[in-house]
Amino acid sequence: MSEPEPSGRSGERDTHRGAFGEYGGEQSAFIERTFRERIVLVGLTFADGSDEQTDENLDELRRLVDTAGADEVARVAQRRDRPDAATYIGSGKAIEIGEIADAHDADTVVFDDELSPAQQANLEKILGRTAIDRTAVILDIFAQNAHSPAGKAQVELALLQYRLPRLRGSGKRLSQQAGGIGTRGPGETQLEVDRRRVVRRMHKLQQELRDVARHRQTQSKRRRRSANRAVALVGYTNSGKSTLLNRLTDANVLVEDRLFATLDATTRRLDLPGGEMVFLSDTVGFVRKLPHQLVEAFKSTLDVVIDADLLVHLVDATAVDPDAQIAAVRSVLHDIGADGVPEVLAFNKADASTELAVLRRHHPGATFVSAHTGAGLDELLAAVSDKIRVLTTVCELLVPFDRGDVMAAVHREGEVLVERAGEGGMRYTARLERASVSRLSAYVIE
Repeated sequence: MSEPEPSGRSGERDTHRGAFGEYGGEQSAFIERTFRERIVLVGLTFADGSDEQTDENLDELRRLVDTAGADEVARVAQRRDRPDAATYIGSGKAIEIGEIADAHDADTVVFDDELSPAQQANLEKILGRTAIDRTAVILDIFAQNAHSPAGKAQVELALLQYRLPRLRGSGKRLSQQAGGIGTRGPGETQLEVDRRRVVRRMHKLQQELRDVARHRQTQSKRRRRSANRAVALVGYTNSGKSTLLNRLTDANVLVEDRLFATLDATTRRLDLPGGEMVFLSDTVGFVRKLPHQLVEAFKSTLDVVIDADLLVHLVDATAVDPDAQIAAVRSVLHDIGADGVPEVLAFNKADASTELAVLRRHHPGATFVSAHTGAGLDELLAAVSDKIRVLTTVCELLVPFDRGDVMAAVHREGEVLVERAGEGGMRYTARLERASVSRLSAYVIE
């Protein structure tokens, strides 16, 4: 977002370039990547929080900044009762942070919580350099990692939603109406024109994503008609979901030791030990304080999670605070309406964890695996198979030969295990959902 200057790194910068070129096109980053920016991190500890939690949050923010292409050179933690309405940290502290940034020749100051447009503008005046927040860093990473047309559209929409209230004038070009003969009188400022163009672009992207959502819903209906269950891999970012998908299905999905390396849902067929066939989907990783713009923009992708019959919640067993990551993921699941989907909890990277005994004690129903080595995968698949079977029941049906519509329904809505002609009709042994058993109860043999 900030740009290098010939005479040094500090100074006023134009921090609000077009999100995607002329509001549609090449992504424009919050963090300049022609060189490794030097970043000062800032976090607040409130009265009900702990300094350790703030340190953990800033450690994660450092990883986010590193993934975006910049380096931490200093960090500042402040304890306050509440954020300052004007500058988030108070004007005195902002001046102090500006001096720290000067001493470390820093380009940008990154705050661990979302800043309001007014707070951001006030901070940049005091600091004399770019001030961005955690949301901007996450959006920047998503912009780097979006590859599919749908992923790019979702990221662009999130960027524009974030940037629209932050558009502001930059000199006379944006802050004044055009003047001169033939142009006097009521008219639009350049800022108003920019806002109108952003809104128009957002509407276009929203329509594109509605089309994507309809296409995915059609695919989801087709899968449901095939009577095959949908299982979604969910978890904190960098928990190893893509590695697990590759290990189980040979999906050949890109795997990197980076946050948010996967943005686009990938679905592959998986055969379970009990003979069931399911569709297994990799999904975007979650994180603490996930920007609401991303949750809104990625709803068409997150439909894979909402529509799943079962979630495999993957947790990094080597994380500093796995329970906090579990809570963050479940919070996002609640926000998108997927908190009622059944879940299998699985701790990944068990081969590298030193806290397995503690984790087993705190999570007695969980499985422990290593997607890298394959250890524990049999237990995980057995747990998934058991959960899938709980969702259905095996029953015997006798369908008269002249009821072809009912025979078709048995095949469409369930998994036919045995089919044979008998006295009075076709006999089926089928695995059906409870709702299907209720609908076909007239043909069920007790």
